[in-house]
Amino acid sequence: MQVSCLQDNLSRGLGVVGRAVATRTPLPITRNVLISTDESRLKLVATDTEIAITTWIGCQVHEEGAITVPARLLSELVNSLPDERMEIQTSDSQSSLALQCGRFDASVNGIEAGEFPPIPTIDEGVVGKMEASALLDAISLVAFAAATEDSRPVLTGIKVEIEDDSITLAAADGFRLAVYKGKLAEPMDEELSFIIPARALQEVSRLIAGREDLVEFTVTPSKNAALFRFSDVEVVTQLLQGMFPDYAQLIPQSFENRVTVNLTDFSRATRSAAIIARDGSGIVRLVMTPGSGDDPGKMTVSAKAEESGEHKGELDVQVEGEDAKIAFNSKYLTDVIDVLQKQGKVALETTTPSSPGVIRPVDDDSYVHVVMPMFVTW
Repeated sequence: MQVSCLQDNLSRGLGVVGRAVATRTPLPITRNVLISTDESRLKLVATDTEIAITTWIGCQVHEEGAITVPARLLSELVNSLPDERMEIQTSDSQSSLALQCGRFDASVNGIEAGEFPPIPTIDEGVVGKMEASALLDAISLVAFAAATEDSRPVLTGIKVEIEDDSITLAAADGFRLAVYKGKLAEPMDEELSFIIPARALQEVSRLIAGREDLVEFTVTPSKNAALFRFSDVEVVTQLLQGMFPDYAQLIPQSFENRVTVNLTDFSRATRSAAIIARDGSGIVRLVMTPGSGDDPGKMTVSAKAEESGEHKGELDVQVEGEDAKIAFNSKYLTDVIDVLQKQGKVALETTTPSSPGVIRPVDDDSYVHVVMPMFVTW
């Protein structure tokens, strides 16, 4: 292989695929990136056998070829070179890669391309399209609620349900549930339901940030893999198998108390309380009191830790119902507040101190978040 390309383009391409490079693996070659020529472009591929990311960059191809080299080493080396045109060439034995950029020369030992794990080819299946910005919002509102431990693998995924031009994403970790309902760019021919690893969607969101184009996704007929394609990037991921919880049954259908609060004020009060809560089992207590006459309702946000101290903040709120109180894990509360930053106001719906709380944007029924309470002594 012999090609020439801009250092900046190669650096950007390595950054795109880098997140799919395996770190802890019994298969050493998955720490490598596959570099090959492909129709007058340079193709970069990385995989950890669960997720594969492919991108293409412009180059001049003088001689076709392919090689795999350590991804981290190559990325650090390329990033250290000047922003000039690079000459890239493999050795006759296809076991090393020579780089020449300006007055710098380097050589990186590699492995033959044939040793690299094959990337699944997804040529057929159900195809859907979604605006990049809409998909980005959907992922940000849901993915954080997925489990990060593998004790229940299905909960590390996001349940996706599609009907016509409607798409629903749901994630749960046993302590909270996030559900988002949005729209596709165009209707799909058939209904579709699958579970995709949250990590895969988070990688997709990282790659589509700032893009305006459509994201096309294909799910294989057997529902064991999915392909996301946009611009010059492709992401292939395995899909999870198993039964996802019936999330609709987990969303309370009624409430005894509903508080409407300014999100900026709620965020500030919660973050302040969370500082103290770190040393107090992470517990933040909320007490809601209806207003009387012209006086607004009140919400008290507090936390207490024997070693650190205590915090108490009071907010003016709109209260529907009677007095109410509930306690939440501070991280779960701040997590959902963070992803709702675009909203001006949110509603908190509660029934009893031991029942789940529901947080949803005001005047927007596309999102709902359910949080299990903490059991405390009042």
